[in-house]
Amino acid sequence: MFEMMLCSMLTILPDYLYRRLVQGKRFGIEITLFSVWYELRWGITSCVILTVSLITLIFYNHPSTSNVTAYFRTVPIVPETIGRVAEVYVGYSGPIKQGDPIFRLDSSKQEAAAETARRKLAEVDAQLAVAQTDILKAEGQLEEAKGNLQQANDELDTKNELYRRNPGNVAFREIERLQVRVKAAEGSVAAATATKQSSEVRASTVLPAEKASAEAQLAQAQVDLDKTVIRAGVSGRVEQFLLRVGDVVNPLMRPAGILIPEGAGKVGLQAGFDQIEAQIMTVGMAAEVTCVSKPFTIIPMVVTGVQDFIAAGQFRAGEQLIDLQQVRQPGTLLVYLEPLYKGGIDDVTPGSACIANAYSSNHDVISDKNTGFFHGAALHALDALALVHALILRLQALVLPFKTLVFSGH
Repeated sequence: MFEMMLCSMLTILPDYLYRRLVQGKRFGIEITLFSVWYELRWGITSCVILTVSLITLIFYNHPSTSNVTAYFRTVPIVPETIGRVAEVYVGYSGPIKQGDPIFRLDSSKQEAAAETARRKLAEVDAQLAVAQTDILKAEGQLEEAKGNLQQANDELDTKNELYRRNPGNVAFREIERLQVRVKAAEGSVAAATATKQSSEVRASTVLPAEKASAEAQLAQAQVDLDKTVIRAGVSGRVEQFLLRVGDVVNPLMRPAGILIPEGAGKVGLQAGFDQIEAQIMTVGMAAEVTCVSKPFTIIPMVVTGVQDFIAAGQFRAGEQLIDLQQVRQPGTLLVYLEPLYKGGIDDVTPGSACIANAYSSNHDVISDKNTGFFHGAALHALDALALVHALILRLQALVLPFKTLVFSGH
């Protein structure tokens, strides 16, 4: 509308003034409603061409879109295991802090497993104490066996010495008996040594390994027990929580509720511009938005990111060939907007519908010494056209509440 009014002042108005002042034609006599097209044909034709060209320049260099919103991430509330709800700590909706419990599952099975693991650990500790006693007992038996061996050797040496001096004083059968006794004593020493080594290996290797295994089982049992209490991973708000005591929950089924993290949707906005704006949209461009949830307000923004891909072109490899006709709607160019000033969108409800304008700037090209006068003047005029688009956005901000409340069917 404003483009046409501006172009009319530059085309139709001069044409009419020429007809009226130079040719002397009067409106209502020579220029009537039926002859206006013929009389002002050059002005009307020029107005249409200039209006279309002006609108094209404005919308190409200063794009606008109504596909703008503040997307926010949600966290589904699901347990890590299947179980029956024993306790619920939150209501249908409300704030929650990180680590606060949301609900608890029946934990009788997990408690029994944890108690079994604790008893197993206590049993291993008792076996370690017994093993230390066995080591002391084996050491005593080894010393006793060594003493018996020493005594047998001493008696054998004495008999051998007597037999060597006077064979008639000692019977040879006595010497053989003592030799057998020495062999038996040596076997006792070897057996006592093996018993001691076995006790030491059991106390230093086997039982510690069993204790480590029991501790791991207890830790796993405690982890399983802790999983029965579902806690908030982040601070935020719980919404649409319908779970009640007695319900059976399954992580493979629908979530029990939704957790919205604190500050979600307050960082920036996401806008979908037409694909034709891909060569214009750049990081650092100035932008403005107005949102339904914050009427009569223009929020200055800045472009912080432009996605290099258009979502409509993505595909996932499957068992069927791709038919390009299935993509009927052309996708949009995703642009990330952040407020120019801190807290600019704090009052904008996350998920709110918005309208955004982006304004291209040719300041760097204009200030370049190699840029000619006419080129710079044209770029100045192109940047000045952003005022028209900014004015349109402000009118949209004024009309948007009336359009929403009056003309939307309420």
